[in-house]
Parts: sequence; structure tokens; C-alpha cells
Amino acid sequence: MDLDLRKLRYFVAVAQELHFGRAAEQLHIAQPVLSRQIRSLEDELGAEVFTRDRRGTVLTAAGEQLLEDAVPLLASAQALLTRVTAAAQDTQTLTIGFMPGITVTPAMVAFAARHPDVNVRLLRTTWDDQVEVLQDGRADISIVRLPINEHGLEVRPLFREPRVVVLPVGHPLADRKSVTVADLASEHLLQDPNAVPEWRHVAVELRGNRRPEVPVIHQVEEKLELVAAGAGICVLPLSTAGFYTRADVVALRVDGIGPNEVALAWVAGRRSPLIHDFAEAAADSLADVHPEAHGPAPQ
Repeated sequence: MDLDLRKLRYFVAVAQELHFGRAAEQLHIAQPVLSRQIRSLEDELGAEVFTRDRRGTVLTAAGEQLLEDAVPLLASAQALLTRVTAAAQDTQTLTIGFMPGITVTPAMVAFAARHPDVNVRLLRTTWDDQVEVLQDGRADISIVRLPINEHGLEVRPLFREPRVVVLPVGHPLADRKSVTVADLASEHLLQDPNAVPEWRHVAVELRGNRRPEVPVIHQVEEKLELVAAGAGICVLPLSTAGFYTRADVVALRVDGIGPNEVALAWVAGRRSPLIHDFAEAAADSLADVHPEAHGPAPQ
């Protein structure tokens, strides 16, 4: 049986929304059409992927397995199209993803000296999509901030850099030169506690389910707006905090919080010499332009 990628996309939309109406609206198709396509997919698979009742739509065990496998499969299919289209062009192209605060220019200059005929493009990423852009082919190689899901990727450590806490200027701790993790125990963290495990171990708001709801945040700018408004604090890599300097927040060194690790990542198995040449250029040059770095991350 050949899988229909269109039906898989429809399935993923429903699986992520767990609501046929919202998924149909997202896909710009009529709900009855979507329902028929899902039933057709179930017939082809010989298994039900959703349980539907008055309480709503729920994935079956088969549906959970299909979702786990369908997302990377669809990303790979999109990557195939992107790369084939790029290969058909007269000029070779290398697209480099990078996270905010990381200076890419020295690596680009070193790479361009070896490959002057290659069209180098940059793609700014976020915590949410720094792996996704590799999987779906939007980037050939990316400078990422760990931790990430490394499944299916080659990851090459570059350097580590300190992390700082960002507070509003009127905060009682704002006039200090540095703070400890214990000083932040009663603060509201505007990010996943697992991203700052040292804070998580002492956080008052994590005791007895007292943690206020954290809004969905996709960009550093959104975090800083919330910090400036007094909604909470955030912990950022030093270079990121420096890149987003603003008058209504302050960044302080935190004793007891581990550094952020910066690495290169690309899809495992890709044999493009351009990827490996850029990896060498980045390894030779990027740590030198981040004087705050502690040196290469451990292998």
C-alpha cells in the first residue's frame, strides 16, 4: 500500500487539534470532506486512528503511533521537495539557521572564501522551530541552542556561554551585580521550568501546584515585554540578553545556573560537502567572536 501524503496531513491536523471542525478550518476544507478522508485513511490502514464520542475526539493506540511517525515523514517529504527544487537551480545554495544572539558572520566569511559561487542564505530560528527547519528542509545546517531533540540529527558542539536572569528595572534585586539561584526562589519564571532545572529545585511556585499559568511565548521579544511589565522573570543566554538590550529590564549574572551550550546540527546522513565545510568554518571561527564563551562544549 502506498500512503497518501495528503491524507496524512489531514490526519496530523486532526490529531493536533483533536477537533474535526477546527482542523477543517485550518486546512481550508469542508468538515464532511475531512471526515471522509480520515475514514478512507483508516480503511487503507485497517485500523481506527480516532475514537469519536460525545466527549470529543481521542487518538487510539494506532493513532498515537501514526502521529509519531507521520510528523517526521511529512517533514522529510517537504525537505525532499525543497532540496530538489534548490538542486535544479543554476547556483548552489546553502541555508543556515541560527538562534538569536549568535554571530554568524565570521563563519559565513570563512565559508564564502572557499565557496565564492555558493549562494548563502540565513534563517533566524526560535526555540520552537530550530529543529523543525532542518527536518522540513528550510535550513541545511543550523546553529542551535541545546537541549534539542537530537533524533535523526548530527550534532557538533561549538561553545558554552553563561546564562543571565532578566528582571524589570524596578525589581528589588535589580541594583545587584549578581544573584544566586536561591534569590530567585520566589519569582515567577516565564518559561518551562525544565529549561532551568537549578531554579526548579528551589522554586516556591512549584510547591503545591501554585504556579501561575504561563502564556504561550514564541519570541524573545515577547518574554522581555512580559518581564518589563512585571509579569515574571526569564533566564537567557548572555549573548541573547545583550542582543536585546532595552532600558526597562536588567540582566544579572546568576551564580549556580549552568551555561547554555551552542552547537551545529544537520540531518544525519546528508552527504553534502557544503554542510561539512560550513561546519568546519563555524567550528574554527564562532567561539572567537563570543568572548563570554567558556570554550568548546564537551563532546
